[in-house]
Amino acid sequence: MKIYEMKVAPNPRRVRMFLAEKGIAMEYVQLDLGKGENLSPEFREKNPMAKVPVLELDDGTCISESMAICRYFEELQPEPALMGRTPLEKAQIEMWQRWIEFYFLMPTGMCFQHSSGYFKDRMTPVPEWGAVCRDNVVKFFERLNRHLEHHRYLVGDQFSIADITALCTVDFNKVNQLGILPEQTHLQRWYKEVSSRPSAKA
Repeated sequence: MKIYEMKVAPNPRRVRMFLAEKGIAMEYVQLDLGKGENLSPEFREKNPMAKVPVLELDDGTCISESMAICRYFEELQPEPALMGRTPLEKAQIEMWQRWIEFYFLMPTGMCFQHSSGYFKDRMTPVPEWGAVCRDNVVKFFERLNRHLEHHRYLVGDQFSIADITALCTVDFNKVNQLGILPEQTHLQRWYKEVSSRPSAKA
């Protein structure tokens, strides 16, 4: 098996952290998205959406989308459970996972793409949309801080895929010059704990 990725991108990092938590070794193949290596006909055969990461199994089967890749390994190796054990845990973790993806990770990416011009050779940046997304990211930092006042992790006392996605999003926001504010003490406490996990260095 191998995973095609770009190490500095947030979605591949989510998968690397997930696999590191489970102790699963993997071969990683690096692509340079800035140079458009993901746009080649060969890579589009693996993922028509031309996005990373992509998991390629030994028989040539390819699985794209970060959560689909993580789900595959969660089913293969249930422990440690990162997507919940009980029906309630699974539902709550998925709820938070989707909230973070839709209202934190996606606007983070859109702020970067539409404000930086990094992909201006293949898209039309809309600076106004980048600014709207930036405001939404700032609001979600505060939402996380309020929630974590009463929770160790995003879902109770269980570290999960939702925490992985949140951490990767917080860190990637450095490209947007956004981060946790000094007064967001609950988010600061959570960040210190989750970023100290060995998997965060994967």
